[in-house]
Amino acid sequence: MNASAGSQPIAPRPGRLTVDELIRAKDARPIRSQDDLDALAADVFESDEELDQFLDFTYAERQRDLA
Repeated sequence: MNASAGSQPIAPRPGRLTVDELIRAKDARPIRSQDDLDALAADVFESDEELDQFLDFTYAERQRDLA
């Protein structure tokens, strides 16, 4: 992680991993396409209906927060 100009990075607490360490440990990769996102959703939600319910809920919550 890069620190912004003039600030010092915050040292992680003992026994905790930094974000960069977590990314390496999980072998995380950026989402580069819709296919990547679809594959990720397939691993998380048991059905298209469950995914749709989650997306509907998320959209409604975001709209509520804007009101």
